[in-house]
Amino acid sequence: MPHLRTLKPGFLTTVQDLGRSGFSHLGISASGAADSVSLRIGNRLLDNELSAPALEMTLVGGEFQFEEATIVAVTGSDFEPELDGAAVPRWASIPVRPGQVLRFGAAAGGARCYLCVRGGFTIEKILGSASTHLLTGLGGFRGRALQKGDALPYEKHEGDLLSARRFPGEVAEGLMKRRYLRITEAPQTRHFADATLRLLAASPYEVCEETNRMGLRLTGPSLPRLEAGDMITEGVPLGAVQVAHDGSPIILFVEHQTTGGYPKIATVIAADIHRIGQLRPRDTVRFLFVSVNKAHQFRMNQELLISGQSLTP
Repeated sequence: MPHLRTLKPGFLTTVQDLGRSGFSHLGISASGAADSVSLRIGNRLLDNELSAPALEMTLVGGEFQFEEATIVAVTGSDFEPELDGAAVPRWASIPVRPGQVLRFGAAAGGARCYLCVRGGFTIEKILGSASTHLLTGLGGFRGRALQKGDALPYEKHEGDLLSARRFPGEVAEGLMKRRYLRITEAPQTRHFADATLRLLAASPYEVCEETNRMGLRLTGPSLPRLEAGDMITEGVPLGAVQVAHDGSPIILFVEHQTTGGYPKIATVIAADIHRIGQLRPRDTVRFLFVSVNKAHQFRMNQELLISGQSLTP
């Protein structure tokens, strides 16, 4: 089986798929790709299963050499990828010859980029997933980010190379826009005054440096509760917007703790979770309340776009 050799690992490069669901009761969050839309599009370009394991790079990409010919796709934010020194496009299938080197630079915008390979990387699944859960050291390549010298096996490509494929760039950019994070009400929304909810929707917030795959802490106008004190710890979902004691919001992300005692003022809709994955420290975040029915419609439209339809997200 051929290998992808890590010449330079980048800042934080991990193996990710669509995550391991169904284990929150054991304290294990799903993990998986921070931007699952980009991962799915990359796998779709290669006729892979949509959940096939790929490499997720964060802020600064790596440098990798291929042992044997294959086809790859690069999706997500622009890390200025080059194959043997020649620029290659994102959102397209790219043939690779034995010995060629694919290099990524720093993110020109956004936070994460994905490298998908034909057939996916051959990584052992833990609890049904190959995704790396950094907090617990579970899954992925030895439960950690890649290091120089690591070699990841991938499926040997048999037969002719696929004809070149492209995902429409304008559709991809539309899917990645971050003008607003759309939110719905949450279990403790009514623990906050209407004026506080309006403040959340009207104010810009900035992503703090203390941001990782567990969550994003934001700075901006304080969000006071109607009543002080602690609440009973309960289960928390991906995308929940908790409010800490100091009134600052925290967006729970793919490696979030599975229970929490902070009240949840809102929840980011499923169609915008991937946009959280492209936020970086000092980015500005704005929120927009929508109904649950609207949230379902946005998700259905997104699925049509990913599958090649031409609806506007």
